[in-house]
Amino acid sequence: MNYLAHIYLSGTDEELMIGNFLGDHVRGNQFPNLTKRMVDGIYLHRFIDTFTDSHEIVRESKLRLRPNYGKYASVIVDIYYDHFLAYNWKNYHEMSLPSYTKKIYGILNKHHERLPERTKMVLSHMSEHNWLLNYAELEGMEKALRGISKRTKFESNIDKSIHELKEYYTEFEKEFSEFFPDLIKAVEDKSGVKV
Repeated sequence: MNYLAHIYLSGTDEELMIGNFLGDHVRGNQFPNLTKRMVDGIYLHRFIDTFTDSHEIVRESKLRLRPNYGKYASVIVDIYYDHFLAYNWKNYHEMSLPSYTKKIYGILNKHHERLPERTKMVLSHMSEHNWLLNYAELEGMEKALRGISKRTKFESNIDKSIHELKEYYTEFEKEFSEFFPDLIKAVEDKSGVKV
């Protein structure tokens, strides 16, 4: 799962949301400058990633991409699934996606000083280009995939994966729709958070 899903799966707990947002940007078990609840969010992020990566439905999505993208198939599926969450947002949240993303940027920026430098840069780009809202459109997805492709250490061709998203759209959407309720239940059972 990518940024939108991680934030959504934090429920309404702002500090948990901050930690869950930070999950990919911190390593190890030392988290200076963070509250206990933010640290809980980092561990929740790791739980979400582990659960997602080991789920058999997600494996089906990754297998479809593996021949062309190898180890990057997981990254691509995470982005695809954020698209389906955004595209079908009304099925998961009572607040509109534009209102929700505006609120989230406000929460993240309120805690700006606690964020590592790398995360501050990501948040700046994310807010400026409204990634969370733009995930809902294929044009936004194309930009997101291009941006990720530029940041990979090795040639990944992630930018070309928009073609598979379009070609197998129905299959990926069905897999997401079957998988996401399992993830919500696992998160609620693990964290006690009501999603």
